[in-house]
Amino acid sequence: MENIDISPAIQTLSEYAALYIPKLLLAIFTLIIGLWIINLVVKSIRKALTKRQVDPSLVPFLSSLIKALLVVILLISVAGQLGVAIASFVAVLGAAGLAIGLALQGSLSNFAGGILILILKPFKVGDVIEAQGDTASVSEIQIFYTILKSYDNKTIVIPNGSLSNDKIINYSTEPTRTVEWVFGISYNDDIDKARQIIKDTVFADERVQNRDTPFINLAELADSSVNFKVRAQCEQANFWALFFEKTEAVKKAFDANGISIPYPQVDAHLYQASPGQ
Repeated sequence: MENIDISPAIQTLSEYAALYIPKLLLAIFTLIIGLWIINLVVKSIRKALTKRQVDPSLVPFLSSLIKALLVVILLISVAGQLGVAIASFVAVLGAAGLAIGLALQGSLSNFAGGILILILKPFKVGDVIEAQGDTASVSEIQIFYTILKSYDNKTIVIPNGSLSNDKIINYSTEPTRTVEWVFGISYNDDIDKARQIIKDTVFADERVQNRDTPFINLAELADSSVNFKVRAQCEQANFWALFFEKTEAVKKAFDANGISIPYPQVDAHLYQASPGQ
């Protein structure tokens, strides 16, 4: 049997080992040290964000995002040490990122909207807002969606992309709110008497903050009624209770004092046609 000379193969392996083992060891060392440094950097960023009183829901997200970006940069550096063409590697990552971005345009829009909401803080958890045709309390702010809870306990999920690009009314930014009523009386009723009844009924309540300067103005001479516009300031927590309680109380006070609340009426006139018409 003829002997096979394997010395050329051994020599080739030795040359590859001498060439790539140092690079591999250096790459592993760089990866380990790089991950250690990234963890230190992310911890420092997390502490800095916490000290600046950034929204708690934003801190872990930003920390994770920064860590992911730093890890990608580290991997590109390690690949370069191993002899991988960095330009080609970056081109592949860019193409993959473009494809993913095109496939997830809606999600990326919601993602960007979530970032804007968390940074700009047009509202926070617990606020009552009006958005996208709904008025409800903010239950949770997520990266892609904001979850609201309505007064009848419905869960409303709104994409952050739509929410960040549309009008938002926040009813909770101020410590007080203004309750507004419109009370109508008949044209035959005494205006001054009606105004006094409203004042005694609404502005005698200790929850009303503008008791000394009551807002009771004749606002409209409507088709069937004379309308008063009434505004009372109160704390946020008392808004709905004051609105409903005083609406009922004014109606009862009007009834007790002979003040009528008219409703739309139509006068129908019947004419009898004469013979021959």
